[in-house]
Amino acid sequence: MRVLKLMVFILPILGLFSCNQPAENEWETMFNGKNLDGWEAKFFHHELGDNYANTFRVIDSAIVVSYEDYETFDNRYGHLFYKQPYESFHLKFKYKFTDEWMQDAPSYTYRNSGVMFHSQNPKTILKEQDWPISVEYQMLAEAEPGKPRPTGNMCSPGTDVFYKGEKSNDHCISSSSKTYTWDTWIEADLIVYKDSLVIHKVNGEQVLEYTKTQTGGEVANGFAPQYKVDGKPLTSGYIGLQAEGQGVIFKDIKLKKL
Repeated sequence: MRVLKLMVFILPILGLFSCNQPAENEWETMFNGKNLDGWEAKFFHHELGDNYANTFRVIDSAIVVSYEDYETFDNRYGHLFYKQPYESFHLKFKYKFTDEWMQDAPSYTYRNSGVMFHSQNPKTILKEQDWPISVEYQMLAEAEPGKPRPTGNMCSPGTDVFYKGEKSNDHCISSSSKTYTWDTWIEADLIVYKDSLVIHKVNGEQVLEYTKTQTGGEVANGFAPQYKVDGKPLTSGYIGLQAEGQGVIFKDIKLKKL
């Protein structure tokens, strides 16, 4: 009887304790909607932590890439990195482009942005390193009326992936998504299982799948050699929002560990 009474007393307390512990499969809000706490900027030509010209700013509960305070772009490719690395995860976010574009930026950056993942630690990115060694969920919008330009693509600065069972020789792989206008809100999903499988979704539909993320390839320049050992599996890394001359808005950014 004493044992029964003790269990009646203890079990509700244990239940309350367990309810207050975050479950492994719960969604984590990565952006508080108020400021950039937990995020850090890194721009080509600049030291880590220098959010040049307030490029990344918070407006109406969204992270906005703005070039309002720029005179020239000067190849200031930028990324806003989240504070911690991840291995296997499901990332969800919404985005749309703005009508702001730096005309002295390379033409391919027009209505083009992305989210980097499995990136090297931003503390290891050198001041004169243009791109982080990472894999990219590339976002594109219509550039010319009637000309297909899918979104949810893959690009690979300093990395390689396997596509349809073979190592890809292409820096970017196009998805099967539709083409969207620049002012359309898009729901994006990035599902990553370490280095074994990556899935891209656009508005809930799977548009791309690839495997075996690893360091290799080209495109990234100015890096410290020890952080690019070609063929090394990319099983984890940092997540970064991109700024490469085109205005874009990110919101509802959340992640679930897998």
